[in-house]
Amino acid sequence: MSAPKEDDGLPEVSESPLIIDVDFVEEINDNPTGPLDFADEISVARPRSPMELPDSLPTPEGRARVITVTNQKGGVGKTTTVINIASQLALRGHRVLVVDSDSQGNCATGLGVDKSKVRYTTRDLILSPETAIGSRHATAVDNLHIIVGDRTLIGLEQEMMRQLGRERRMKEALEPLLSHYDIVLIDTPPSLGLVTINALVASDALLIPVQTEYFALEGLALLAGTIREVRSLLNDRLGVDGVLLTMHSQTLLNQQVAGELLESFPDLIVKPAIRRNVRLAEAPSHGVPIHLHDPSSRGGKDYQGVATVLERRWGLA
Repeated sequence: MSAPKEDDGLPEVSESPLIIDVDFVEEINDNPTGPLDFADEISVARPRSPMELPDSLPTPEGRARVITVTNQKGGVGKTTTVINIASQLALRGHRVLVVDSDSQGNCATGLGVDKSKVRYTTRDLILSPETAIGSRHATAVDNLHIIVGDRTLIGLEQEMMRQLGRERRMKEALEPLLSHYDIVLIDTPPSLGLVTINALVASDALLIPVQTEYFALEGLALLAGTIREVRSLLNDRLGVDGVLLTMHSQTLLNQQVAGELLESFPDLIVKPAIRRNVRLAEAPSHGVPIHLHDPSSRGGKDYQGVATVLERRWGLA
């Protein structure tokens, strides 16, 4: 048996037939400065930053400032931030309302509210705005009230799908409450569903917790695109009040991500960064914020510093 020839098998590319279904005509541009010359146009172009975050506007006189704490990436400390900033402001004498729009309902647990005894929740607030006054519940902290979120929020989007003006239901429901508070903080789930859109439409501004790791940068870029869409279609007042660095440690990666964020948003970064802290993670199991559990811990001191910065930024000091 003779050995196979080296040229057996598939034909060479040069021998394959070419498919030609259109004729192209090449022309030389005799006018290098004319409209077909893109060289100069490209050289002077200034690319728009994908993470450009719009500034927020002042709060109208006589009503609470509504802040949504959001990030489309999960596990960045949104609920922990809501609980501890709200409680710290309330301990300083400000009237604060927390609206939990996350179906896990962890804000109630962290503020000492028994969810099994709650009659009206965030779901009722959105579907039946007339229940707004009765939806509020006292917490373990004076001056701090909460509208509780629970598992019934999971099916809320399906119920609202055929309703007109469904993106503005939370805004309409919160309106009669705003004159009774200084700050309203809304906790959101880590997804861009209809409940989150309702929170963005109801808000004056956003507070964005960002974990100092690489994937957080991608999540922030995604959120920046969402903000632009909501501003153009539903809420042209929406802006960003701050970017809060969470779960921070002194590793090289954390320092690099924090440095990049500080370079991108020098006026929006809220200092200090919230360091990783066991006592901060323990506090919800006791039904109290860190300021009542261990105010001298790293987490307690960090959130006290953050609350001081936001207190001035929000005109409460």
